[in-house]
Amino acid sequence: MDSRLAQLASLSQRDKGPAYVLVLNDLFANQSSPSFLNDLHTLVDTVVNQDAGGLVVGRQVVSELVKAVTEGVVQDPEIKKHILQDTLNLVQPKIVSYEEHVNSIRLQLAQLFESEEEWSDAARILMGLSLDSSQRSIPDQEKLQIYIRIVRLLLEDEDNVQAETYYNRAALLVHSTNDKATLLAYKLCQARIMDYSRKFLEAASRYHELSWVAEIDEEERQHMLSAAVTCGVLAPAGPNRSRVLASLCRDERTADLPSFNILQKMFLDRILRSAEVKDFEVTLKPHQLAKVALSSNDRVASAMQTDDDANDPTISKRTGPSTVLDRAVMEHNLLASSKIYNNITFKGLGALLDLSPSAAENMARKMIEQGRLKGSIDQVDKLIWFEASKEEDDAQGKAGGLGDVEQTTEDTGALFTKRWDQQIRITAANVESIVQNLTEKGLVTVS
Repeated sequence: MDSRLAQLASLSQRDKGPAYVLVLNDLFANQSSPSFLNDLHTLVDTVVNQDAGGLVVGRQVVSELVKAVTEGVVQDPEIKKHILQDTLNLVQPKIVSYEEHVNSIRLQLAQLFESEEEWSDAARILMGLSLDSSQRSIPDQEKLQIYIRIVRLLLEDEDNVQAETYYNRAALLVHSTNDKATLLAYKLCQARIMDYSRKFLEAASRYHELSWVAEIDEEERQHMLSAAVTCGVLAPAGPNRSRVLASLCRDERTADLPSFNILQKMFLDRILRSAEVKDFEVTLKPHQLAKVALSSNDRVASAMQTDDDANDPTISKRTGPSTVLDRAVMEHNLLASSKIYNNITFKGLGALLDLSPSAAENMARKMIEQGRLKGSIDQVDKLIWFEASKEEDDAQGKAGGLGDVEQTTEDTGALFTKRWDQQIRITAANVESIVQNLTEKGLVTVS
């Protein structure tokens, strides 16, 4: 190869371009040669870095090489990847002169990495694209598509921190297109970013919205609906979540999902049992099972306990939820208990949530402070008093859980029905308390 290139050096400037391209074609025609890759490297290095023939010849050879690889002259993916990577390493230092060629090589490499599911490598290659060039004006829509592609690739490897950086860049350009496919891809990235950032309430709404888009494949829509239910279950308990759960429960398609049972129980404010939570836990992704750490203030408040509590073996020693799912279930069960009881002791709530009494009190306090639970705390008597939440009743009653809508009311005697239900709850609670006292004194046995 060296002797052949030395012969070409004596040619006139006009003849060097076709001559080097001919050498390139001969190399591709003899790919089985053991020295194929080395000879190709030598040729590219000669025309790019040794200025053999000048910039015009160098661009011509690199263009023909990229074209040959793109058109499938090289069949082996590993060899194709090696050629593109090696050429990129040679051309990248001179990106000012070979900017368009570098971008073409990067796009080809990214496609190869993506086909092999090497998501981070594909994203890394695309990050190196020159999108703000002074030599060539790149349309905003093309930039937007590349940013969305990078976000999608990074999320496949659950790198949500870096993905959010490129999502923010895409958000600045999304106004530049009316292409439906691009806008749908952007909205899906938005939903996934919120999901990975643990903004489960917003993610559930976005996923549910996308699950209705007719242009999306039916299987993908089903997947998005399932993701909406998952995020709805993991969202912080409170009136806003009630609206989202109402919207999902009114969607007839959710009845066919494996997670429908836990969705329905949460919507109806029923207490979740550990077996049901474990079945749901199997369907979650790693980021949805992330560990949660208590703040220093919460850790101190949760660890405080009396001597009686410390010596009682029946009292849980847990000082807080350990995972995102754990926290969502505890907050839901706390909210559900407010629908059953007028009040509950710290110890009783701790037994219900599998927390120490002080940790249970701390969780209730935070939910009351944030407006997600209506009630008050009596620290003298160690009681949590619950108040009926009109807002939550309204949230579940509004069509689709969409928020404030104009409604016409009709006197149906609902007020008296609620009073009757309340009296039944009070009576049942009193009966339960009496039976419990009699059982403790050994006067009756419960079979």
